[in-house]
Amino acid sequence: MLHYIDTRQGSNNKHSYSNGNTLPYTSVPFGMNHFVVQTNDDGSWFFNPNDRVFQGFRLTHQPSPWMGDFAHFLMTPIADDKIRGTVFTCQSSYRPEEAVFKPNYVRVKQQRYNITTELTPSTYGASLRIKYNSSQQAGFVVNAKGKSSLTWDAASRKLSGFISNFSGCQDENFGIYVVMTFSKDIDLSTSGIYDAEGNFSATTAVEGSNQHAVIRFVDCEKGTLDVKLSTSFISLEQAELNHEREITATFDQMKEDSAKAWNHYLGKIKVTHRNEEYLRTFYTCLYRMFLFPQKFYELNANNEPVHYDTTAKEVKNGILYTNNGFWDTYKTVYPLYSIIAPNEYKEMLEGFLNSFRETGFLPKWLSPDERGLMPGTLIDAVIADAAVKGIADSLLPELLEAMLTAATTQSKTNIYGRQGTLDYLKYGYVPSNYHESVNHTLDYAYSDYCISRVAEVLGKTEIAEQYRQSALNYRNIFDKETGFMRAKDKDGQFRPGFSDTSWGLDYAEGSAWQNSFAVYQDFDGLIQAYGSKDRFFNHLTELCNKAPDFDVKGYGFEIHEMSEMAAVDFGQVAISNQPSFHIPYMFNYVGQPASAQVVIKQIMTNLFNSGFDGFPGDEDNGSMSGWYVFSSMGFYPVCPGSGEYVLGIPLFDSVTIELPNGKQMNIHTDNNNPQSNFVANVALDGEDYTKLYLKHEDIMDGKTLDFRLGLAPSFRQYESEEIPFSISKK
Repeated sequence: MLHYIDTRQGSNNKHSYSNGNTLPYTSVPFGMNHFVVQTNDDGSWFFNPNDRVFQGFRLTHQPSPWMGDFAHFLMTPIADDKIRGTVFTCQSSYRPEEAVFKPNYVRVKQQRYNITTELTPSTYGASLRIKYNSSQQAGFVVNAKGKSSLTWDAASRKLSGFISNFSGCQDENFGIYVVMTFSKDIDLSTSGIYDAEGNFSATTAVEGSNQHAVIRFVDCEKGTLDVKLSTSFISLEQAELNHEREITATFDQMKEDSAKAWNHYLGKIKVTHRNEEYLRTFYTCLYRMFLFPQKFYELNANNEPVHYDTTAKEVKNGILYTNNGFWDTYKTVYPLYSIIAPNEYKEMLEGFLNSFRETGFLPKWLSPDERGLMPGTLIDAVIADAAVKGIADSLLPELLEAMLTAATTQSKTNIYGRQGTLDYLKYGYVPSNYHESVNHTLDYAYSDYCISRVAEVLGKTEIAEQYRQSALNYRNIFDKETGFMRAKDKDGQFRPGFSDTSWGLDYAEGSAWQNSFAVYQDFDGLIQAYGSKDRFFNHLTELCNKAPDFDVKGYGFEIHEMSEMAAVDFGQVAISNQPSFHIPYMFNYVGQPASAQVVIKQIMTNLFNSGFDGFPGDEDNGSMSGWYVFSSMGFYPVCPGSGEYVLGIPLFDSVTIELPNGKQMNIHTDNNNPQSNFVANVALDGEDYTKLYLKHEDIMDGKTLDFRLGLAPSFRQYESEEIPFSISKK
């Protein structure tokens, strides 16, 4: 499947507009490091596919440009004895159309130097094969921003040291340990360090800030240099151990191993379609779902997992993962893991539980440790979805304890847990004096549902019932007159001067249109609050048909999500951001699946592709890719924790899912052509199927799902049992 993938999908971006805000990561699945071609030195936007400048290979840990990078440095082959080591003096032109950008392999030719470099990754490092073809001395530059301490040893052909830089971290001295070995002798007479002011030192050990290590080699002007790189967040000794474990593997062996690692996941879902562009888009999206979270643990000399705890500032035993924002990923990424990677899912939960043990709270946004961004504590959904699917049963009692801690305890610092916890418990909603109070209220109500589900699995009926009731707190901020969720003050009064297109203030990265429907656990109850199915259906239809207008009032300026919604002209759906992912599927809850089907198909075929502009907005940690992967298969997890997937419309002629229990689920689609925007009928295991959802057990049992598409919508009355789950459903 690797041949379908170009990792530059969605990488044509700038601060003011996102076509994905992705980077062309070369890594192994969940690898501790990612590697990216750097084309400019412009902060978080350090790659653009249209640039024709190569500055080097960046070892990076940037999960999003909005989060920034940590533990990063740049590696640049050179062939010029006058190089002073700075990024600008080292850079070279390259031809993007000739370069190779694959998940397991990247190749670039530097036109200035006539150097061709290949890189392939491992879990803790990488191998580079550099072919020089110049009359000038071959060299290799390591450009380290921030604080660094670097040493090289000519006898062992090694560079090693420590680099510290980050956008945010609990440990002010956090950094990465690095070991590199070279296949050619180091020329001590021309190698050295340039400091930030451009001063040169020929010493072999230097500490400082913003250093550039320039290593030159003997007799390599027209030769091949092999570089082996290993890293550690624990110690230089651990980096050496990681290095020893990989040093004997050749470049080609490592390239093949990383290809196998990717194909292990990519091969779990096989899709067919006569339009190869759909295949390229699907598999590139699928690849993106296995980049994050990243391993933040290593194996000690006894092959036991260990990690660096940035809170205690010491090494601890056990699993840990980082670089994940649960506000984004709970919706799609972890539900997919539940189907095809449950063992990895369990290990990640073990790591998140270690985060709780070390900080007192479950994580919300890790990079490398808690950053406290975005509303809610939506890791609760990740736990609940695992619980109802029989994943990580042994961890559930402590995970429930952790969920209850966030639900009842106000953290002393606002980066942990729920904001306004005590006020939410007092009023049944988060008052309007809290920023984005509407989203907080809705997310806490959904998290309460998730707590009830985990408690139910564990047989704790009293807790389950208590939180099932508080999961209905969304009702407390619903304004029946307007049909929107609105912010209330502590006296129970709605904020005056309401505008349904005003972004920010009470809403996260959207307006009332995008943020009033996060009632995943109880759409039936929300429909009842509207007063009728017809009114709810008409409101959804208006959302889709309304012009993509917006008011910048809450922000005071236009943010990129506003621009992206306006650009694609899909009404107020704003599929460019996570709060809208489920909106097209809500038509099913009023028995109007035809409206869902046409909107979903138009989004899939018009707003996603495999190119540089491949996404309609930020592709955060695999979440938007996951929307496409699920939707293109014909179903979507609207409510993680319910054990259900809501039906949509498949894009592919066939889908085969290899399940961890050895079974297969096969999905077939007849009459699959561009003009067929509706589902004419569905069969499950050969029997007519009229429900608008699938159960997780249907998938894991390997049942066959058959769709026949049609040109015109079909309408019928749906019984209650055919409508997807809601708490209030009778």
